[in-house]
Amino acid sequence: MKDFSKELNFKTSCSSGAGGQNVNKVETAVTVLWKVLDSEFFNNWQKDLILEKLKNRINLEGLLYLNVSESRTQLHNKKIAIEKILDLVDNALVIPKFRAKTKPTRSSVEKRIEQKKQHSNKKENRRFKF
Repeated sequence: MKDFSKELNFKTSCSSGAGGQNVNKVETAVTVLWKVLDSEFFNNWQKDLILEKLKNRINLEGLLYLNVSESRTQLHNKKIAIEKILDLVDNALVIPKFRAKTKPTRSSVEKRIEQKKQHSNKKENRRFKF
């Protein structure tokens, strides 16, 4: 996992939810912003992969952003935000293993058809006969 946390920008805002008077006075919510295309830690291929997989989280300016207001302290929210964005990008860079399509085996097809026949017979036997 690459640590590109030096490229992250942070904004703070008032959080909502539990916290009492603390919520009204202190800016504890943290929004982390990262300009994907300006990153020096990733090559162009990796940037394209990140842009494709996280396109729902990236705005028109190319900023990946994440809002965190889980904790009552700004410092803890900042740590959570860094961990989450690092995990997001790390998971976006994972390439799934290629799986070749295969035909079902003859025995599995026969087994499925046999089960369907048994099920049909069971239903047929439940019918009311005069």
